Amino acid sequence: MMQRRNFVVAPLALAAGISTGMTFAQNNSKLARIVVPFAPGGVQDLLARAMSTELGVALGQTVIIDNKPGAGGTVGTGFVAKSAPDSGAMVLAAASHNIAGSLYTKLSYDPQKDFAPLAHIGTADYVLMIHPDVPAKTAAEYIRYAKANPGKMNYATAGVGSATHLSMAYFNGLAGIDVVHVPLKATGEAINEVISGRAQAVIAASIGALAFAKDSRIRLIGVTSPKRSKYLPDVPTIAESGLPGYQFDSWFGLLGPVATPAAEVNRINAAMATLLKDPVVLARLDKQGIEPLAMSNADFSKLLAIDYERMAKVVKASGAKVE
Repeated sequence: MMQRRNFVVAPLALAAGISTGMTFAQNNSKLARIVVPFAPGGVQDLLARAMSTELGVALGQTVIIDNKPGAGGTVGTGFVAKSAPDSGAMVLAAASHNIAGSLYTKLSYDPQKDFAPLAHIGTADYVLMIHPDVPAKTAAEYIRYAKANPGKMNYATAGVGSATHLSMAYFNGLAGIDVVHVPLKATGEAINEVISGRAQAVIAASIGALAFAKDSRIRLIGVTSPKRSKYLPDVPTIAESGLPGYQFDSWFGLLGPVATPAAEVNRINAAMATLLKDPVVLARLDKQGIEPLAMSNADFSKLLAIDYERMAKVVKASGAKVE
């Protein structure tokens, strides 16, 4: 499988100090590698590319974006888990990271024990999008149509175990509908399947959905957050438009191998905190539907533990399981 790698060469430390207001110790002896566990064009890929240059400047290193898709993100994530602690490898993780721990009966790594929380980036909600040929404008109407056509509709995702998969499987489980799963490799591919009419529905993170808000080829009928999204204020929540109790959102952050040196963990966390004050980076995140939030490593670690338990409940309610 061909992998796409983008090479971003960081300017000198002096430029980093001018750009970010803080000069971090240079560490040019090794590359910093952001592993994106999904194909190019997906949610994590777009986010990584939105900040890789600035992160390279802040760290004083060369940053590589390395797409390693497969098995719902577990191939790339497993690569980082097995990487040397001083290798500079880190995975751009999201909700799918914790989902995998409950979804897969066998994993080559432990999502909780085999990673060091490096830096929290932000959060995003998701959007239920359908092909306009489906006669529905609300979640309730979509559910009624699916119940009238059991097994005849399908939904596309970024792969088995991805957040796009579990968010929809959870929806189907709560709604009591039978819709066929079509796993692909990236959110962009899944959206294109719905636009083409080969699939009828997809739940995608706002980062992948905003560009289609006014596209007549696809219809946005509900956001997954408990309240309406500031990015799509005219789109009702799924809970208010037909499926009470439904909620699904995601964090985004960088995780490294569990034994990553504390000094390196702190260095990356400080660099990200600075990036999340940069107007240029913030503008990019805003366009992609990401609400930025810097966290200490301790707070990020607590969030991961809480989210793991929450996603275990989502997986159980969805009825999904991967052998």
